[in-house]
Amino acid sequence: MAQKKKQNAFYAQSGGVTAVINASACGLIETARQHKDKIGKVYAGRNGIIGALTEELIDTSKESKKDIAALKHTPSGAFGSCRYKLKSLEENRAEYERLIEVFKAHNIGYFFYNGGGDSMDTANKVSQLSETLGYPITCIGVPKTVDNDLPITDNCPGFGSVAKYVAVSIREAGFDVASMAKTSTKVFVMEVMGRHAGWIAAAGGLAAEKEGDAPHIILFPEIAFNKERFLKKVNHCVKKFGYCAIVVSEGAHYKDGTFLADAGSVDAFGHKQLGGVAPVVAQMVKEELGYKYHWAVADYLQRAARHIASETDVEQAYAMGKAAVELAISGKNAVMPTIVRKNTKTYRWTIGEAPLSAVANVEKMMPRSFISKDGLHITEECRNYLLPLIKGESYPPYKNGLPQYVTLKNQLVPKKLKTQFSI
Repeated sequence: MAQKKKQNAFYAQSGGVTAVINASACGLIETARQHKDKIGKVYAGRNGIIGALTEELIDTSKESKKDIAALKHTPSGAFGSCRYKLKSLEENRAEYERLIEVFKAHNIGYFFYNGGGDSMDTANKVSQLSETLGYPITCIGVPKTVDNDLPITDNCPGFGSVAKYVAVSIREAGFDVASMAKTSTKVFVMEVMGRHAGWIAAAGGLAAEKEGDAPHIILFPEIAFNKERFLKKVNHCVKKFGYCAIVVSEGAHYKDGTFLADAGSVDAFGHKQLGGVAPVVAQMVKEELGYKYHWAVADYLQRAARHIASETDVEQAYAMGKAAVELAISGKNAVMPTIVRKNTKTYRWTIGEAPLSAVANVEKMMPRSFISKDGLHITEECRNYLLPLIKGESYPPYKNGLPQYVTLKNQLVPKKLKTQFSI
């Protein structure tokens, strides 16, 4: 009896990239190469899931062992990512059928989707539909999001590094402002990512180790913005410490749900496009209190800062990629590896798993116990949760004063389907 031909794997990066998403790719590809008896080639989607729909598959076997290893210290998405949300099966079954058609044409039996809640939903649906269409695909989610808002997993790869960047940045900016406050800027506002969950903003609170340290105020999406209370606190800090440093989440909003920075448009996922909350808050301070201000938007810098990545984050990102392959070859399907925090005095973690159906489209917000009573800072409980996630340094190699990152060949495999798919 002829032995069944081993199947290939498809890996895609989705949504906003991080400083360590490539570490997950590294863990996944290196582990798959160690199991050549079960997994053939690993194809990567050019620009994420779009690469599968358009049949633009990158052959990672063309990349050297050294270059794949270098992914572990290279930021952003090495194969390209995308903000493209597949519609529901009821709305557009054709997209899912196209995925299966491409997978079938290229003998792909494993689908690894590296992303957040929307991506987990897609992987779960592909798993279900592939069974219906008679070409079962093993679908494994690989967790990733700087927002740290995936449920079940203790934390998300990508978050620890952005948290470290934000904490370091507000500490350094605080020293700058404090030194000039007597005759210059008295209020500094730093805007960070976080539409509905304030985890990144909370991380800025780690910089404040004693009274008077920056940041003095944190504005969370979980706490409705109260203008009067905010301005009173700003004024108090300037009077007492000489200056006020503020971290504000992009999703800060009023009690009625209106974002402080609502730009009136929506992005590819249907989320409201936010126009920059830092200048809004800064101008509010200027108009009401008259203080000179400066503001900054961390934007892409916070999620691309591999030079200051958390060692814990890098290790966990790699481990999630590795675990995804191990789950697949062990026969698991429609699951996502998770990070499980052990109940020990010294921080320890292990790997668990969660069904994709329980992770898909669910956002994990900051617990109220992590936010101070006045809603403007973090608690000690929150500090204890966050601190281990930013610990350790994992510097990339440097040359001529600059970090050295890898750029892959990203060689595409020949297309096999006659029909084209337009996005």
